[in-house]
Amino acid sequence: MDILLVILLILVGVGLFLVELFLFPGFGIAGVASVICLAGGVGTAYYLCGAYAGHITLAAALFLCVIAVWLFLKNRTLDKMALKTDISAKVDLMQATNIKVGDQGICISRLAPMGKVRIGEIEIEAKSQDAFLDDATPIEVIALDGNKVIVRPLTAE
Repeated sequence: MDILLVILLILVGVGLFLVELFLFPGFGIAGVASVICLAGGVGTAYYLCGAYAGHITLAAALFLCVIAVWLFLKNRTLDKMALKTDISAKVDLMQATNIKVGDQGICISRLAPMGKVRIGEIEIEAKSQDAFLDDATPIEVIALDGNKVIVRPLTAE
């Protein structure tokens, strides 16, 4: 009966160790319960079966934890739980806006170096070419880079 109790505590401790390590990372209830079960099993072996059995139980518990983690990783158990879908779609915001190089507008917010601008009826995030621009500064579109609008202050000519 003593050996069965020790084996049961060690197995529950190893199971809770795996739960804590892979399902609920951090040091939570499963981790505390795992430490209590493993220490309880080893302590019970020392107390009821003697020092020699306690040493063997301690080594066996450590060995079981290592083997359990190795088997868990080897069988790719985490891969079976992981999401395999890749997102390949891209949104082309610039296609719907009809913004062109040379269009003029005004800063809605401060561009330091990113901020909001209004070009025609469209409000969009833009990047200043090289200077910080205050709000209400007239701007001109100088480049379109992917979904980014690059602007510079409109110079009075």
